[in-house]
Amino acid sequence: MKIAVDAMGGDHAPEEILLGVARAFEKGFTRPEEVILVGMPDRFEPFFAKAPVLRQCELRVATEEVAMGESPVKVLRKPQSSIMLAMEAVKSGAAGAFVSAGSTGACVAAAWRVLGPLKNVDRPGIAVTFEGAGGPLTILDVGANIHATPEHLFQYGVMGELFSRSVLGVAKPRVALLNIGEEEEKGNKLVKGTRDLFEGAPFHFVGNVEGNHLLSGKADVVVCEGFVGNVVLKVFEGVGHYFHDAVKGPLADPVAQVSPLGKAVRGITQKLDYAEYGGAPLLGVNGLVMIMHGRSDRRAMANALRVSAQFVAADVNRQIGRALADGAPGAESAT
Repeated sequence: MKIAVDAMGGDHAPEEILLGVARAFEKGFTRPEEVILVGMPDRFEPFFAKAPVLRQCELRVATEEVAMGESPVKVLRKPQSSIMLAMEAVKSGAAGAFVSAGSTGACVAAAWRVLGPLKNVDRPGIAVTFEGAGGPLTILDVGANIHATPEHLFQYGVMGELFSRSVLGVAKPRVALLNIGEEEEKGNKLVKGTRDLFEGAPFHFVGNVEGNHLLSGKADVVVCEGFVGNVVLKVFEGVGHYFHDAVKGPLADPVAQVSPLGKAVRGITQKLDYAEYGGAPLLGVNGLVMIMHGRSDRRAMANALRVSAQFVAADVNRQIGRALADGAPGAESAT
């Protein structure tokens, strides 16, 4: 199993991406022979000098670049970009996973065009994981599909439960629906229609949860439409950054850092840090696509490789296809 890394994607590429790959080797998350670096090798040389082990990776040369704010449609017209070439490596079977900190829209569009959907999946969903009071909390969708139907959300419930159980190690994931209240009668047409499907779902549905209960440990997987999920994600990120900046000064003292309060504060900021899980898998496409934050550093890159290897080893896509094969609501064969 190889992982194709888009070395040109992200605000700090290629430096943090390449040094993150080297960090993954140091941590034992993966090995050089299991990584394909895709990008412009002439821009890799300064970082190869810092981490010579990177020279052992397979290289694939990209001749086109994708800007972070570039339209996803334009990306599809750049077949020699690092995103498209890395995605093609997955399609051909040369790689088992794709990892990028590039434009989320570009990665989603490329995955849909190059890899296509899994059978019986109508729309892909991005699943982001934070550390909540009860362990890992997975929220999906956080931005891939802002025009969701109850059938799409049902499929997210199935995919999220499998990801939580097979990759994150949650024995019996509790799946909840994000709503403006816990009562059954609350919510809009989308939420109410989804709840009806969830009541008969092949997973442990625990009802509705509100935004203030996301990190409380009431659920392991929370399902919502992409518009709402993306707002939740950005709020979490904003709170994490605000909290980190607020305590950075008081905890600058080495004595304060090792105090009980200092350790507690670091624990909280760590739980709200996207870098802990590296990236968010795009569930529902015919191949593993791991989408990282644009600001990802080397620690996030290393963790993204770790989670990608776990995802492939667990064969989650095959499990998703099997779970949705038996007449799941809204399931359609891919065209």
